[in-house]
Amino acid sequence: MVDYCVALANEGGGRIVLGVTDKPPRKAVGTQAFEMPEKTVAGIHERIHLRGLWHEIPHTDGRVLVFEVPSRTVGHPLHYDGRYWMRAGEDLVPMTPDQLKRIIDEGKPEFIDQPARSRCTEEEVVSLLDVQGYFDLRKRPLPSTRAEVLDTLVGKGFVRREDGLFTITNLGALLLAKRLTDFEPVARKGVRLIVYDGISKQQVRDGKDITGQKGYAVGFEGLVNYVYEHLPASEEIAAALRTTTYAYPLKAIREVIGNAIVHQDLTQQGTGITVEIYDDRLEMTNPGLPVLPLDRFIDENQSRNERFADALRQLGICEERGYGMDAVVMQIELHQLPSYSCRLGTRHTTVMLSRYKPLKDLSPEERVNAVYQHCVLRYVTNQITNNESIRQRFKIDKKNAAIASRLLGEAVAAQRIRPSDPDAASKLMRYVPYWA
Repeated sequence: MVDYCVALANEGGGRIVLGVTDKPPRKAVGTQAFEMPEKTVAGIHERIHLRGLWHEIPHTDGRVLVFEVPSRTVGHPLHYDGRYWMRAGEDLVPMTPDQLKRIIDEGKPEFIDQPARSRCTEEEVVSLLDVQGYFDLRKRPLPSTRAEVLDTLVGKGFVRREDGLFTITNLGALLLAKRLTDFEPVARKGVRLIVYDGISKQQVRDGKDITGQKGYAVGFEGLVNYVYEHLPASEEIAAALRTTTYAYPLKAIREVIGNAIVHQDLTQQGTGITVEIYDDRLEMTNPGLPVLPLDRFIDENQSRNERFADALRQLGICEERGYGMDAVVMQIELHQLPSYSCRLGTRHTTVMLSRYKPLKDLSPEERVNAVYQHCVLRYVTNQITNNESIRQRFKIDKKNAAIASRLLGEAVAAQRIRPSDPDAASKLMRYVPYWA
């Protein structure tokens, strides 16, 4: 009981109801537990210094007992005997270090509002930040006076006036820095690009281990183009013209890099975004675990850093809806690439794009993921998934429709998709994601 109170308090408070069934539709069945609830509440207060309430609700089918658990104090995670509990479904699990840190940091200024460099003069502000780049991104002329420039930066939260001088915020430095290393709190947050020979980390190609120095906004286009130029490529000569074909579409690269920037956990220190190029794949890793389930990356969007994301939207670095994986899947299907995949570390998220492989070389997991991602994309764009759409996705000839049926069957067996109408005739069968 005490452990459950700790978990509820850490999540903002809640109620524990005894005397009803666990599964809906919940029915009153009565309970004989805690014959003296006031002593239970007093015991909980003695152990964890949390003062709750209790109510006994008379019911024809038995006694129902409700304990009301208040929220913990702001900025102070609650524990019992050194254990900081939270709920995971119906189970109790220890809180992660990141979750504990978020609670401890409550009431403090957001990371983006904290100072990156204080007591700057007007001259220092315009020398440290790429002011021209900012107005270029806004498609506006540079103001004629320095005062107007600073008024704009202050209005956007990039700079604060303090005691006749200026403080550049982490937001201003992250977006507009000429050199991130000029700002100690964000010095390690430049995007790092590593190009390997082969499919392992054993050999870095020609010393291609480079960390970007510009702020995310003013350096974004250059970063994307630099990554693209280092992708595996092949050349073809036709009609005396030489054309270069890269392994991955530029649009997908732009989306995934933008996604990593927007959704990184900015509060993690000593780590940043990494782009790793191998012969067979591209991996992009950002600090922090995702705030959405992996299966919902395509159809949902929730930013970890909403104000940070909003500033990037205003500068045209991402669209109004934020960076979503739906555009990545569109590009993957257009270029007949394998599905993207995700790997979660203890404190990092990695998104992987793979080079082209024919259908016969895809693993069972890759086939199922490709069908699932196709189905989600069709679902969010109000299109149907059926045998014909799968044949289009994998460029399967109509006479080989049975192959598409097998692919759909694999995804159904893996419980990644399901028939929208299980009773429909096989030729009319349509599919939706398992959660739809």
